[in-house]
Amino acid sequence: MLAHLRATFVIFALLTLVTGVAYPLVVTAIGQTVFPRQAAGSLIERDGKLAGSRLIGQPFDGLHYFWGRPSATSPVPYNAASSSGSNLGPTNPALFDAVKQRIRALQSADPTNDAKIPVDLVTSSGSGLDPHISRAAAEFQIKRVAAARKLDVATVRRLVAQHTQGRTLGLLGEPRVNVLALNLALDDLTKSPPVK
Repeated sequence: MLAHLRATFVIFALLTLVTGVAYPLVVTAIGQTVFPRQAAGSLIERDGKLAGSRLIGQPFDGLHYFWGRPSATSPVPYNAASSSGSNLGPTNPALFDAVKQRIRALQSADPTNDAKIPVDLVTSSGSGLDPHISRAAAEFQIKRVAAARKLDVATVRRLVAQHTQGRTLGLLGEPRVNVLALNLALDDLTKSPPVK
C-alpha cells in the first residue's frame, strides 16, 4: 500500500508541475512573444493615462459620443470582473421592457432620427462586454454625434468608415466598429472632449 501511495504522490506532484507551472509559463511566454499587445490586454493610452481596452466595452452616454451595445453585467454595466448576459429569453416580458426603454432613450436622444434602430443598440451581448457595434449602429448615430459636436455629418461619416473593421479573414463575422477607438478619434478631431 505504501508503494501505491508513493506512486500516487509522485504522479500528482509531476502533473502539478507540468500542468500548473510549466504549461502556464510556456503559454504566457509564447503569448507575450508572438502577441505582445494582445497579451497585455490591448490597452489604449492617451496622454500617459489608460483610456481603456480595445477588447472590453465601456459606457458612453453623452450625446457627443457613439454609444456601444448595452451591457447586462452587474452590479454595473461593462463590469469586466462579472462578464455575463441577461439570460432573458425572447418571450420574457423583462427583455421586452428593457428593449422598449432603450428604444425610448435612443429616440429622446435624437428625436428627428426616423431610421430603423439596429438590434445591437437595444439588446445586450452574451458577455456584456462587447466593445463593438455594427456599422449600421454607428451610421444610426452619426447625425446626433455630428450635431452635438458641431461637426459636418460627412466628416463624422468618414471617421466611422475609417474605424470600420472588416470580416475576420474576410469571411467570419460582420463589419464592426470599435466604439472606444471611434470616440477617442472624435476627441482627437475636436482636440478637447465636450463636457458630459
